[in-house]
Amino acid sequence: MAKTLMRFTGVGGQGVLLAGSIFAAAKINDGGYGLKTATYTSQVRGGPTVVDITLQDDEILYPYANDGEIDFMLSVAQISYDQFKNGVRDGATIVVEPNLVTATPEDKKRWNIVEIPIITIAKEEIGNVITQSVLALAMANYFTGETVDNETLRKTMLSKVPAKVHDINNKAFDLGLKYAAEASKAS
Repeated sequence: MAKTLMRFTGVGGQGVLLAGSIFAAAKINDGGYGLKTATYTSQVRGGPTVVDITLQDDEILYPYANDGEIDFMLSVAQISYDQFKNGVRDGATIVVEPNLVTATPEDKKRWNIVEIPIITIAKEEIGNVITQSVLALAMANYFTGETVDNETLRKTMLSKVPAKVHDINNKAFDLGLKYAAEASKAS
């Protein structure tokens, strides 16, 4: 039973909930089972947000991740990183936006902390900060060993966004894979 547990954390408005929905739908489109569970504050924007994504080849019997079970985390906000990092298993990879999240020396001993400037890439190389969630999708899939076929993930993502932004989202997906591969070689 192949099972992958991922966690995306940020603040409201950064697209982590959408990214979780896309991942779960893509796993279903790939012939497996996908589920997202989300926690967020009542604030529309700016409050801590976490989405856990369970991806399995067979039926999901328990929809929640226990502390220490998360295989991969990506975080773009310090408040959410601090609040939700302890659910990640020791030795797992955590990708952080280094302009917004600082891992402690203890964190760097406990987990494989990978720093990728996701928001800078979205702003400067793509020209639209909203694409940060698509960058995150591609990076997460790379670091989890392509849990979902990349083209299935891309097609699922494109089905969830307006056609007028397909080009920039395709570019974001490709850049996410590129930066993940470069960061993986460097760490």
